[in-house]
Amino acid sequence: MPDWLGVCVLLSLLLSVLTAAACVLYSGLLSDITVLTGSAPIKKITFAYKFTQGSYRACGPLLNESHRIGPKLSSIGVFYDDPKTVPGPQCRCAIGSILSEGENKADEELLKRYETSGFNVYSFPEVTHVVTTSLPHRTFFSILLRVWRVYPRLGLYIKERRLCAHPFLEIYRGDQIQFMAPLARQGDFYVPEARQVERRHSEQEESHSDTDVSGADSNSEYSSGSGVLLSDSRETSPAGSLVHSVEDGDREYRGRSSRGTSLKELDAELARRRESEEREAGLREDSVQKSPEVPTQQWLGVVGGEE
Repeated sequence: MPDWLGVCVLLSLLLSVLTAAACVLYSGLLSDITVLTGSAPIKKITFAYKFTQGSYRACGPLLNESHRIGPKLSSIGVFYDDPKTVPGPQCRCAIGSILSEGENKADEELLKRYETSGFNVYSFPEVTHVVTTSLPHRTFFSILLRVWRVYPRLGLYIKERRLCAHPFLEIYRGDQIQFMAPLARQGDFYVPEARQVERRHSEQEESHSDTDVSGADSNSEYSSGSGVLLSDSRETSPAGSLVHSVEDGDREYRGRSSRGTSLKELDAELARRRESEEREAGLREDSVQKSPEVPTQQWLGVVGGEE
């Protein structure tokens, strides 16, 4: 009996593995992925969407919510960032359903239902040049395979040909997932919320840049107005000369005091110096008045303006 139980368990495991393998194969594991540059798989569209920022793994509930409101509509996902280079919490995407395509008009009742559920409405233009490919959409595993099989091919194709293609759109239509990245008018494929996030990031970067520059200026030795070294302007100021004079006199006084010279002796010496300077000034004045080479009338004539 135990032997039969073990065989049954083994057979069940083997059958489960084979079933899973068949399901993965059916989902598109071996499907041919052909990347092309050509016309878009969709025309001008109007779609209802919800914008979200975070890991792309959380997009599934939004797809399901959108599909429940309009089960007959094609679903769409617009992915703005590369999760390999942008942190998960900063990745932006818009998920929703296509309300109309080309010249067709959206169903008013469906439009109101989406708006009541918190969806916004936006339109993408028709473009003639995109990078595009497709993958079968048959089971849940098809959505997983798109990450492992499709995006590496798309990335390699764009890199080898040095193309500028963004953002990446996924259109779930029937049993196909269609992928496209526009090669022109890329800005028209950014919903307003994605632009606002990008603008906010740009403003933050500019703010950080301005802060760095102002900090550098405040620590600089140069004046922002004149370009003159602040240290030079301080050294040549009259206040600086006055400070140096006082400090020199103070050092001289302290030096003499340290050698034991009394205050009375210093005052007497200063008086003698003053008398000596006055006598020298008087002698110079007398010599000028008595000099025959510089007559007094000539000086007066020059001052008075007479010749």
